[in-house]
Amino acid sequence: MSQKLELLMPAGNLEKLKYALAYGADAVYAGVPMFSLRARENQFTWETLAEGVEYCHARGKKIYFTANIYAHNMKIKPFMAAFEKMQALKPDAYIMSDPGLIYLVRKNFPEAEIHLSVQANNTNWAQAEFWKSMGITRIILSRELSLKEVKEIHEMCPDIEIEFFVHGAICMAYSGRCLLSNYFSHRDPNQGTCSHSCRWEYKVFKKDASEEELYDSTGRPEDYIPLQGEFYLEERERQGEMLPIDEDEYGTYIMNSRDICLLSYVQELADAGVVSFKVEGRSKTVNYLAWVGRAYRPALDAVEKWETYNDEVLAEEVFAISNRGYTPGFLVGNPGEKAIYFEKNLDLHEEDPVGIVKWYDEVRKMARIEVKNRIDVGDALVLLSPSQRVNFSLEQIIADPILLANPKSEEASLTHAPENGESRESGHGGHIDLWVNVPEKPADYAIVRKKRTL
Repeated sequence: MSQKLELLMPAGNLEKLKYALAYGADAVYAGVPMFSLRARENQFTWETLAEGVEYCHARGKKIYFTANIYAHNMKIKPFMAAFEKMQALKPDAYIMSDPGLIYLVRKNFPEAEIHLSVQANNTNWAQAEFWKSMGITRIILSRELSLKEVKEIHEMCPDIEIEFFVHGAICMAYSGRCLLSNYFSHRDPNQGTCSHSCRWEYKVFKKDASEEELYDSTGRPEDYIPLQGEFYLEERERQGEMLPIDEDEYGTYIMNSRDICLLSYVQELADAGVVSFKVEGRSKTVNYLAWVGRAYRPALDAVEKWETYNDEVLAEEVFAISNRGYTPGFLVGNPGEKAIYFEKNLDLHEEDPVGIVKWYDEVRKMARIEVKNRIDVGDALVLLSPSQRVNFSLEQIIADPILLANPKSEEASLTHAPENGESRESGHGGHIDLWVNVPEKPADYAIVRKKRTL
């Protein structure tokens, strides 16, 4: 390829930023306080943003600040005051959507590089030409475009960079225009406060149900009473077009879209002019970043070298993590019902995150892990790092007496497995770090996962 392809990954906080880079990101995007469309999930402060910029630049990587709200009058002055603080941190670019704010930034900070957010509904080449004339250097195209449309935009406006979402959650509405959040919780998505109402758990009740029938369940999966028969929605003006509603012990599914996955289309997107391949998920975990990075980094590397890649093998990485099923979205045409997740009792991932490796005792071959989810002796585990995938069986769980006395202890001895530790049969997240047997020295940013029993 004549231009390097960028893997752009989300950074919800400083830890996630570091994991994103470790697992192959060329650049990350991070929210600024108050003015990002993930305002409630953003965990950055001005201090950690500054540290994040320094961390990226020291490694030859880029960082973009997301400042893509649509501002009401009352937010214009605070935004411009905050922008001066942003400029002092020296990010590589800003992701913006509001034309008024873009105008003010171009006027007052002409040296600032601006990328046009997907929120601006970038759907045609005339828009691309317009925004280029306004000094925009990159546009993030709408998720609703087909591959043919992406290619045409590049051909008609070749001097502007194209960024495209290739993986992650997608909105049930048109590029974030959903009103459900505003309706249910008075939180406006375009102000950065979407409550993701489309992914809440709903229940289906029959008409004229009694009080007992309405609330005869504790809400726990094991107490779920299955519905009998099949249920559908029918829109009044579309008689006969039946939309299935499915319910299982975890909730009712209709407004839940599948996740987008364009792993099989990296070559086609590069040929169409895409230079930045964007992954959704600033609120996702480091586990998610690791698996997605391990899938897309090799694909992009292969395309850059004019080589082919085995998308079926790489897809095993993204199917290992929790997902709602995958769809190519609108890239190959209107997905119709294939965009909706409503399959009942469908198991969509094969491994569960267990914890993050903190230290390794090479003598005893045991790793200290920050436990995230339950583990039991006998579990089939996987050690994962940017350069490793090691399967092993969990044979030992040891609690360090120092940590038992003080879970926040930073004593140096915690870098070695304790000789007098408390042996356990299981471990749980949210309590203390535990030592477990690991047969091979973990590389930096290693994660431990548990294979599911399907």
